[in-house]
Amino acid sequence: MNYQETLDFMFSQLPMYQRIGKAAYKANLDNTIALLDALGNPQTHFKSIHIAGTNGKGSSSHMLASVFQEAGYKTGLYTSPHLLDFRERIKIDGEMIAKEEVVKFIDSIRDLIDKIKPSFFELTVAMAFVYFKDQKVDIAIIETGLGGRLDSTNVINPELAVITNIGLDHTQFLGDDLLSIAKEKGGIIKENTPLVIGQVNDDIRDLYTQISEEKNAAILFSDDLQFEPYKTDLLGSYQVFNIRTVLASIRVMRQRNWNISDKAIKLGLESVKKNTGLSGRWDVIQENPKVICDTGHNKEGLTEVLDQLQKENFEELHIVMGMVNDKDPATVLSLFPTKAKYYFCQASVPRSLNVNELLNNAVGIGLHGKAFNSVSEAYSAAIHDATPKDLVFVGGSTFVVADFLNHLEINRPI
Repeated sequence: MNYQETLDFMFSQLPMYQRIGKAAYKANLDNTIALLDALGNPQTHFKSIHIAGTNGKGSSSHMLASVFQEAGYKTGLYTSPHLLDFRERIKIDGEMIAKEEVVKFIDSIRDLIDKIKPSFFELTVAMAFVYFKDQKVDIAIIETGLGGRLDSTNVINPELAVITNIGLDHTQFLGDDLLSIAKEKGGIIKENTPLVIGQVNDDIRDLYTQISEEKNAAILFSDDLQFEPYKTDLLGSYQVFNIRTVLASIRVMRQRNWNISDKAIKLGLESVKKNTGLSGRWDVIQENPKVICDTGHNKEGLTEVLDQLQKENFEELHIVMGMVNDKDPATVLSLFPTKAKYYFCQASVPRSLNVNELLNNAVGIGLHGKAFNSVSEAYSAAIHDATPKDLVFVGGSTFVVADFLNHLEINRPI
C-alpha cells in the first residue's frame, strides 16, 4: 500500500473514537497490551512524561516538548487528535513521522492486526512507541487520548505523571461528576512516580492526595507554587494555567537530574509553535477582519475561550461554530454571547451534530444565525459579511477547526 491507501485502511477498517464516537471506545487495555507485547514492548525502551486532563493537556504537552528540545534532548511527542495531517500525532523534535514509516509499520504488522483487531487509537499508540524506540529518543511526552485509567497510552512507566485539570467532558465514558472523572484520569498515577496537578478544587485535591499516598507517589500542586513570570508564543490568557503546570513539571524533572536551564525554559515557552508545529490554540489567522480559531470544545475550555474573545476589540462578532453529537447542545450554546451573528455548520466527521439540530437549539436560547452545509461554506459567508473592523471566530469543536484549517490550506495562494 502507498501512504494514502495506508491511511484509508486505518481510518475505514479500524474504529476511531474521534470520528465515530462511543462505538470505538474499548473499556480495557487488553488489545494494547497484546499488541505491544508482540512488538517487544517498545514503551520500555524510552523515558517519558504522561499527561492527562480535561483541558490544556495538548498545550502543556507541546510546551514541555519545546522546552526539552531547547535543553538539547531528542524529544518524542505523541498527541491526539490531529488537525490536518495524521502524522501530527507522532513527532520527534517537531518533525512529523515520515509517510514511509507509517506505511512500513502497518505493512509489517498486518498479521497482528488481523489477529488482535486493534482500534485506530491502539494502533497509533503502538506506531508511536515503536517509532520512539527505533529513533532512540531521550524522552517522549505522551498525551492521553481519553481519560487515563483505560487509555491506550496508560501502559508506560513514566518519569512523571501530569494532570492539568478536571472538567465535565466525555461523561458517557468517565462518569457524570467531577470526582468520578478525576478518578479515571488519576488512573495514570503510578507507584513511586512523582505527580504534578494543575487546577483542581478541594475535593479533587483530597482525592489525589489520597491516591498519591497509597501509591507512594510524591505530589506537587502547581497552584501552591511561586514562579517567575514566563511568556509563551501560544496566545490566549488561559495559557497562564498551562505555563504553571509546565513549570511545576520542569521543577520535578530537574530534581530527577534532567538538565533543563532557565534559558531552555524561556526559549522553549517562547517558541512552542516553531519547535513543535502546534496550531489551533487561539490562532490569529489574519487581521482586518480579525480571524481567530480555537479548539476549545467543552464547558470549561469554551468558557476560557469566550472570556478571552470578549476582551477583543471589534464592531461586530461573527461566530462560525459546530459541535459533536455526544455533547448537550443547550449547555454548550448557553455559553455563547447572544450579541453575535452565527454561522452554524457541521464538520466532516460522523460524530458531528446535525447542523439543523444545532440551529434549532440555538434559536431556542436566543442565538441568531443560519445553517450551512460545511465549515468552508459557513466561513466563506462570515468573511463575506464581515467588515475590516469586525471579528470572525471559528470553533466549538476540534473538527470544525480542522475543517477550517484544511479550507485555508486548500485555498492558499500559490
